[in-house]
Amino acid sequence: MKTLAFALAAVLASASLAHAAEASAQDKTFVNTVGPGGMYEVMLGKLAETKGSSPDIRDQGNTEAHDHALVGDRLAAAAKEAGIVVPDKLTPEFQAQYDKAATLSGAAFDSKYLSEMKKVHAGDGAAFLKEAKEGSSPALKSFAADTFKIVRRHVGELDANTSLK
Repeated sequence: MKTLAFALAAVLASASLAHAAEASAQDKTFVNTVGPGGMYEVMLGKLAETKGSSPDIRDQGNTEAHDHALVGDRLAAAAKEAGIVVPDKLTPEFQAQYDKAATLSGAAFDSKYLSEMKKVHAGDGAAFLKEAKEGSSPALKSFAADTFKIVRRHVGELDANTSLK
């Protein structure tokens, strides 16, 4: 019985190592970039739901928070398959920008929100496209290609909201 348990543990350990071997430096950079970015988009979206001065901003914030929460779950699953741990906190830069946005209200908040979301989506779009083309983990490449479409849709929504201002 001990031999069977040891053999099973060895098989599981080697399978885990095989997944970890899939992760390239590109894959790790991707996860460490878009993980905190996605958390920031969720947090800022939730803030916009309450602080946005127009229904368009509040609705867009709701969309961001909802979509990026789902994307975060999918990222975690794909990263786990590649043997990469997703960061669980914002970068200092994202935290500082969030803290600044939280102090604003009215048109100043709306402007900061749109500016921040456009900036993070531009970076995300480039990161997702690069991972889809150059990543080594099949799970992360597939996730990046699928999610790039969501990022493009969000950019269009942000552009539409900006043109309303």
